[in-house]
Amino acid sequence: MKIGELARQSGVAASRIRFYEASGLLEPAQRQANGYREYAPEALTRLEIIMCAQDSGFSLEEIRAILPPDLDKWPHDQLLRALRRKIGEIELLEQRLAQSKHRLVALIDEIDGSTEGEDCEGKARRVLERLNHDGNRSASEGPSGRSKRKRA
Repeated sequence: MKIGELARQSGVAASRIRFYEASGLLEPAQRQANGYREYAPEALTRLEIIMCAQDSGFSLEEIRAILPPDLDKWPHDQLLRALRRKIGEIELLEQRLAQSKHRLVALIDEIDGSTEGEDCEGKARRVLERLNHDGNRSASEGPSGRSKRKRA
């Protein structure tokens, strides 16, 4: 099929299809006598896999590493390892995002909460002291929040 038809069926822009081809994710199209690209029917399946993998968080490099030249000979174990590894990366990202959210909520509470009669400068100083204190504590803690220092 020609690139226009492949683009319509896959929902992927022709320029992106050419990019995937140049990147080695799609087999190079055969050129007709008039110079038009002619793609094998398998190109549609490969595009669907690429799009699904990207939507799941895989980079093009990761996709290139696991996408076999022949889709009928996909190494099952390699695919499962890659999927499990991606799940682990997503879980780690979720933890980091939850920690960031917690810090931001605490910062909002710190900025919002003021003591009676506290002026803007006093509030700013209090918030900065708190940030410096928390930043120094975080640098000496591991991922669990416990101190990394050895105890005697």
